[in-house]
Amino acid sequence: MIRSSSILLALLLAWMGAQPATAQDAATAPEAVEDIIVTARRIEGPMWEVQHGDSTLILVGSIDGLPRDMEWRTDALVSAVEGADRVLFPIQGQASLADVGRLIWRMRTLTRLPNDRTSADYLPPELEARVERITAEGPSRKSMLMLSADLMEQGGYARRARPVSEVVRRAARTSRKPAEPVGVFRGDEIVEKILTTPPEAYLDCIQKAATAAEAGETEGNRRAEAWRRRQVPAVLASPLEQATNACSYWAVMGEGERLRGIWNGAVDEALSQPGVTVAIAPLRLLAEPNGVLDRLEGQGLEPIGPEWRPSAP
Repeated sequence: MIRSSSILLALLLAWMGAQPATAQDAATAPEAVEDIIVTARRIEGPMWEVQHGDSTLILVGSIDGLPRDMEWRTDALVSAVEGADRVLFPIQGQASLADVGRLIWRMRTLTRLPNDRTSADYLPPELEARVERITAEGPSRKSMLMLSADLMEQGGYARRARPVSEVVRRAARTSRKPAEPVGVFRGDEIVEKILTTPPEAYLDCIQKAATAAEAGETEGNRRAEAWRRRQVPAVLASPLEQATNACSYWAVMGEGERLRGIWNGAVDEALSQPGVTVAIAPLRLLAEPNGVLDRLEGQGLEPIGPEWRPSAP
């Protein structure tokens, strides 16, 4: 697996890389579920518990760009995974050798703007001036994807990031728990979109990435600490978090509604199955207005966990 400071590039390159219950199991299941819930409530980072009949869903809100040396306790998260019946991960891509070869062949398209153009050919003058101030350089010949990566790194996005899903995948593999992504995309589909999307599609991404860079690494560190302390509105209001969302594959490619539909379907499916499901989901998708948590509450369910809505002024 290859990881870079760009969410888009990280998503693009991330592909390179139970027995039936007995009567005794059923009798002890409620106590076991309570143990898992108590354990999950000690997770550092935003977590919500949702119950529907004999189904329990533990939603862990993840963010990208957390530094690998950031101190946060993972033992409760690992224990919750070990006690769960199944684990859900974010969407993943599946790439063939042909997809990898195409990426290598078209590497210049990924890293440089076309026809020797510069950022000044695409960005409004005011935004171009801000970017040049931040980078202390003239107009950039880097692709918008790579330029956004550089700007977000100056805003505190860790180049050597530690995804929450990495901790969970390792725990699921070690404990041999059923684990699967909520969806799988073909590598050739995503490669095609990345290679053919015009630089103009990144304007909102560059705008927000520049704002994050201007706020600096200190503000990015505050975002990470707010996440660890479950201060969800503070995380979502962070300039770096807003840039991370705007520069994601889903936002740049206009696939946000598709992503929401996939996660809503996965949550409904999890709540229709008995037992405990641990799901690692993007925090913004969970906590945004009309997001997963609002939707669950609107269905009469009660997500138990930190407040996800901003306080009224």
